Amino acid sequence: MFDKLREECGVFGIFTKTVSDVTMYAYTALYALQHRGQESCGIAVNDRGVINYKRGMGLVNDVFDKEALESLNHGRIAVGHVRHSISGLNNHYSTLPLVVRHIKGPMAVSYNGSLINSQELRESYELKGAIFHSLSDAEVIAYAVTEARIRCGSIEASLEEAMKKIKGAYSLVIMSPQKLIAARDPNGIRPLCLGELPNGEGYIAVSESCALNAVGATFLRDVLPGEIVVISSDGIQSIQTHCANKGSLCVFEYIYFARSDSRIEGVWVHEARMRAGEFLAQEHPVDADVVIGVPDSAIDAALGYSKQSGIPYGLGLVKNRYVGRTFIQPTQEMRETSIKIKLSAVESVVSGKRVVVIDDSIVRGTTTRIIIKMLRESGAKEVHVRLSSPPFCNPCFFGTDIDSRASLIANSKTLDEIRDNIGADSLGYLSIENVEKVASGANCGFCSGCFSGRYPIDIPEEIPKDKFDSRLSQ
Repeated sequence: MFDKLREECGVFGIFTKTVSDVTMYAYTALYALQHRGQESCGIAVNDRGVINYKRGMGLVNDVFDKEALESLNHGRIAVGHVRHSISGLNNHYSTLPLVVRHIKGPMAVSYNGSLINSQELRESYELKGAIFHSLSDAEVIAYAVTEARIRCGSIEASLEEAMKKIKGAYSLVIMSPQKLIAARDPNGIRPLCLGELPNGEGYIAVSESCALNAVGATFLRDVLPGEIVVISSDGIQSIQTHCANKGSLCVFEYIYFARSDSRIEGVWVHEARMRAGEFLAQEHPVDADVVIGVPDSAIDAALGYSKQSGIPYGLGLVKNRYVGRTFIQPTQEMRETSIKIKLSAVESVVSGKRVVVIDDSIVRGTTTRIIIKMLRESGAKEVHVRLSSPPFCNPCFFGTDIDSRASLIANSKTLDEIRDNIGADSLGYLSIENVEKVASGANCGFCSGCFSGRYPIDIPEEIPKDKFDSRLSQ
């Protein structure tokens, strides 16, 4: 349904020692994470062990008006979530945070990722009498934790035990009556970092460091792959039972998902994208007059391409900031109209010019084809397309909305066929070798399975390699 990959979800958690109104912290942070999910959002607040929450469909400012914010209790702990929906399942049943009531006390869960054994675990719990209300993996994780809690006692020990069962990609923040827990899967596929409020008033766990800046917190460090971080009145405790390797962060966080002003695993996203553009210029040079980027994530790569090639950078495409996500419409005419409402060419920049267009990726080719047509109608003499990622040829099993090879243009067409299909004069992709170098110096390895077909986790045989049922992803 979409010609762009869907962003990952964003998670947030805060534990404070003295602040009693954490709702505004969560609200502000979710605004900073809005790029990671625009379909639904939610906040849960812990008021002396009582968890109150508000969730809804839409953007943060759609769900949380003044009345909604005032309806949340004051408290010292809170978790938040912004969500993208995939595979057509955009409904309120899977909005997060998930709040559950248990004999050991209430618990709220925010989650980003996808479990490869979700269906297996779901069926096993259903056979024991569990009733699921959503298609969210967060509910599977909640069952795994609460089941272990009967035996383990503390919530952190229960999560430590549950992590032996759940397989796949996940970044978690879990709120109990007294604690905030943050955790990443042992491969660290999805990002999660820690921050500290001024004057030591509290700590934050969040998907991206850009949200720390928004709430005035200081970046501390990234959560380690496999690490469980426990934040309570006693301070911060680190449990590293499942920390066994350097991790395999999704490399597309640097290319597209994350915000340019975030720092992930020691590398600034802006610098990684600039480097991708520089590599592109080295791999696919072309005689041209101007370099432009498709807003927003490709702007940094366009600057890098311009710097390396010596071709001037120009603002050739302008994005309408007041338009939401562009859904693919039933007819070609409607599709073109929706994209033209969202993007427009700057004729004075491209008219009579040989233009290099930098974008982060091509999934199906529809949007790229319309952009090229738009540039030609604005007078561009030549249009050369460069992508700051390799061709997408494989499905993703860890939360990105690539559910089948059939939906990927690079899987069914050659480079020349793709070039002709989108109407470009030339086409060049970043190589797999260089995409893993864009974040040079990062404190981790990378997952590039959607490009190479090599995944950091063995995919179970019962999951077809040509089509993954990603309905359970968040």
